[in-house]
Amino acid sequence: MAKPIDLTQPLGTLTPPWPTYPPLSVTFIKRLSEHRVNGQLITTSNHIGTHLDAPLHFLTGGKDIASLSLERLYGEGVVVDISDAVGEYEIYAPEHITDRVDVREGDILIIHTGFHHRAWYEREPDEVAYFYKHPGPSREFADWVLRMKIRWIGVDCGSADHPMNTILRRLRPDLAVEAERKLGRPLDKLFPMEDYQLIHTALFRYDVVHVENIGGDIDDVLNRRLTIGCFPWKFVGGEAAFCRVVAFPE
Repeated sequence: MAKPIDLTQPLGTLTPPWPTYPPLSVTFIKRLSEHRVNGQLITTSNHIGTHLDAPLHFLTGGKDIASLSLERLYGEGVVVDISDAVGEYEIYAPEHITDRVDVREGDILIIHTGFHHRAWYEREPDEVAYFYKHPGPSREFADWVLRMKIRWIGVDCGSADHPMNTILRRLRPDLAVEAERKLGRPLDKLFPMEDYQLIHTALFRYDVVHVENIGGDIDDVLNRRLTIGCFPWKFVGGEAAFCRVVAFPE
């Protein structure tokens, strides 16, 4: 049997959360010296490290993590490398995917932008670039995902949406100006309000979910077809959950 390949970031108190969300905190509530056992209390938001977003994250009455079946989260898919085609702030479309891999109806789709190399645990970390400058999708991409009945999307960066199509645009107006200069158009034109966080809002209503902050050994499986699994805890009422993402080569 081929060795499974872990596509999950390490997670700990040094892991930066999505901006505006609280970080992970770990406290020992029992120690061997006193209680003869070590025990910990964890306080955290769900949107930190490699995590799966459920429809409930953006939809009142949407499915929670526990309602997403393993049959939907595990199956055949592709990992596509678009890092040579799109850089900081740039926008990707369906052809960036289909020019590199054969995507089939019902696939799982993981997108390698290369921005995982700027994650906190890498040799040259850049937290600002990681969250604020990665490329993101167009409206055409979202429509194509629905037509292809993609089961779920994974990205090796902070958001499945373009960072300037999220709250980050308001948090760092200086970077919003930088993005407009790079893209050559006003952000209001590129990302109108009706398309705000469209990968979350337009796709979740169809139960097309996504995993953010993929990493690990993703460089070992670029532009390949594999069996892919996302394994969150069975979180009743959970709008998101930490997860392990694993690729299983043939």
